[in-house]
Amino acid sequence: MTTSTGTSGATTGPRSHPPGPRPGRGRLGGILSNAAVAVGTVLFLGGFAWGAVQYQPVTVPSGSMDPTLEVGDRVLAQRIDGEDVRRGDVVIFNDSLWGDVPMVKRVVAVGGDTVQCCDKRGRLIVNGESVDEPYLEGEASAVFGGLKKTEVEEGSLFLLGDDRATSVDSRMHLTDDNGGVPRDAVSARVDARAWPPGRMGGVERTTAFDDALGGGVSAPGPYAAVTWAIVGGAALVLGGAAHGPVTRMFGRA
Repeated sequence: MTTSTGTSGATTGPRSHPPGPRPGRGRLGGILSNAAVAVGTVLFLGGFAWGAVQYQPVTVPSGSMDPTLEVGDRVLAQRIDGEDVRRGDVVIFNDSLWGDVPMVKRVVAVGGDTVQCCDKRGRLIVNGESVDEPYLEGEASAVFGGLKKTEVEEGSLFLLGDDRATSVDSRMHLTDDNGGVPRDAVSARVDARAWPPGRMGGVERTTAFDDALGGGVSAPGPYAAVTWAIVGGAALVLGGAAHGPVTRMFGRA
């Protein structure tokens, strides 16, 4: 059996591929990496856009909400209508009678409720029911003892800080609409802490008022979904962009 030769006399045989991944696999990897970058970019930018529409960033101005929120915490507050507020929500509001600046407090009663302090254990009484508030700094009765039963006007909210000993809240505005703040003064509900890193995470919805009075608990905002979209999008972009350099590195090796 003879082997054909070219004009140079060299023997021809089966061709071999250079070291590295096969051309077909390389093309497939490139397509997948480009797709990952494209999808990741959509998720990343879409997550930021979604978050910007849904959330209002706010810096906590005082320690009146300790320990739930500390002074200087950067929080994400979901933009909501005041009609969506329920007892127990931590809200951002602005009322000219309170200084006409954004403030952060907890809703403890709504229009038609009665508020009184306190039972023998120092707990707040709403509509005749004692409310266990595990998030408080100190007792509910701090700087609040002896308050006679106060009725919240319709369309208003009664707001207190979690640090009852230092908070300037509805207790100090009883001569102004019985301490109430109009529902339409509320612009957002605190959903998560975004800064500092050691305190990042969602702000838990309390069931204290629902357990005592009913009325339900507000549903969390889309904070988790927005976070996953941003983080997942960033991971896809970085992974897809790294495909080419990593493939070339292993090919040379």
